[in-house]
Amino acid sequence: MVRFVIMMLLYVVAPVLIIVAFKHWKWVKTLGTVVLAYAVGIIASLCGITHVDGEMVATFNSCQSMLMNVSVSLAIPLMLFNCDFKLWTKALPKTAWALFGGVLAVMVAVFSGFYIFKDLVPNPDKVSGMMVGIYTGGTMNFNALGASLQVDKSIMAIVLAFEMIVTTPYIFFLLGGGYKIFRKILPYKDITHKGRTDEDIEPNDVENYDGMFIKSNVLGMLKGLGLSLLFLAVGAGLAMLLTGTLNELVVILTITTLSIIASFFKKVRELPKTFELGMFFILIFSVIVASLFDINSVNGYSLYVGGYVLWIMLCSAILHLIFCRIAKVSGDLFCVSQVALLCSPPFVPPIASAMKNKKVLLSGIVVGLVGYAIGTYLGALVAWLLSSVVQ
Repeated sequence: MVRFVIMMLLYVVAPVLIIVAFKHWKWVKTLGTVVLAYAVGIIASLCGITHVDGEMVATFNSCQSMLMNVSVSLAIPLMLFNCDFKLWTKALPKTAWALFGGVLAVMVAVFSGFYIFKDLVPNPDKVSGMMVGIYTGGTMNFNALGASLQVDKSIMAIVLAFEMIVTTPYIFFLLGGGYKIFRKILPYKDITHKGRTDEDIEPNDVENYDGMFIKSNVLGMLKGLGLSLLFLAVGAGLAMLLTGTLNELVVILTITTLSIIASFFKKVRELPKTFELGMFFILIFSVIVASLFDINSVNGYSLYVGGYVLWIMLCSAILHLIFCRIAKVSGDLFCVSQVALLCSPPFVPPIASAMKNKKVLLSGIVVGLVGYAIGTYLGALVAWLLSSVVQ
C-alpha cells in the first residue's frame, strides 16, 4: 500500500519538480523536461519502485492506465488551443505525403525484416502484425492486436520492452537537438514553419513557465482546463453511445475535433499558458510510460526480437526520410510525423516543443490519429498474410 501511494505521488509530484528545475537551472532547459521525465520513470522502474505485488497489482495497473488516459486526453486540447488551423490547412498536402510515406516505410521494413528474422523470432507473423500496429498507431493498437491474435503475454512483454529500448534513444536524440540534422537533410520550408530558423526563435517561446501563477493566467488556465474536461466528457459520452465502452480512439478523435473547432475562436486561442499546462500533463504521461519499462523481460533468445524491432525502426526511419526528401517535406514535419507513427500522438508535443515550432503540432497529431485509426487493421492484415508463410 505504501509503495502504491509513493508511485501515485511520484507521477504527479515529479512533473512539478521538473518544471521548477526547468525555471531555475540552465542545464535542465538544455536537456529538456521530457527527457528528465523519462529518466525519472526508468530509474523508478529499475529501482523496483513501480513493481507492486499481491492484491494491489490490479488496482495499481488500473490507476496507471486511468492516469495515462486522462493526462493525454487533457494535454491534447490544452496544447491545440493555440494552434492556427488556417496555417495547417495550407500545409495539408505535405502532411498527407508525410503520413503516406511513413506508413509505407513501416510496411516495407516489417515485410523485409520478417524474412530475415522469421526463423529466429517466436510467432514471427503475429509479432510482425503487432509491430505494424505499434509503429503506425501506438500501444493501444499493439494491445488490441495482441489480444485478437492470441499472442502469449510473455512474448508481448518482450516485444514491448525492446520497442521501448529501441525507440527511447531515438526520442532522446530528437529532443536533444537531432532534429537539426533532419532540417539540413530536408531544408524545405513550408507554411507550418513560416520561414523562421532556429536562431530566430527565443528559447522560451514554447515552454515558458514564468508567470503561470499570476492571477490572470491562473484564471485563463482554469478556463482552458474546464473546456478540456468538457471535451473529455463529450468524447467519453460519445464513445459509450457508439461502442458501449470508453473506446480510446473515439474519445481522442472527439477531443481533437472539438479542440480544432475551439481554436478558431480568438478568445480560446489567446488563453494564457494553456500550452504549458498541457506540457504538465504530458510530463505525467511520460513518467508513467517510462516506469513501465521492465528489465526482467529481457533474456537470451529475446535478443533476436530486439534485432527485429531495431531493424524495423531504423529501416522505416531511413525509408521515410528518403520519401520525404523526394516529396520535399520539411525537416520539422518529418520529425513530428515520424514520432507520431513510431510512438503515437502524445509524443508529438514534446518534439514540437523541443523544435520550438508549435505550428507542426496539429499536423503531427493528425498523422498519429490516422495511425490510430488504421494501425489495428493494417497489423491484422499483415499477420494474416504472413501466417501462410509460417505454416
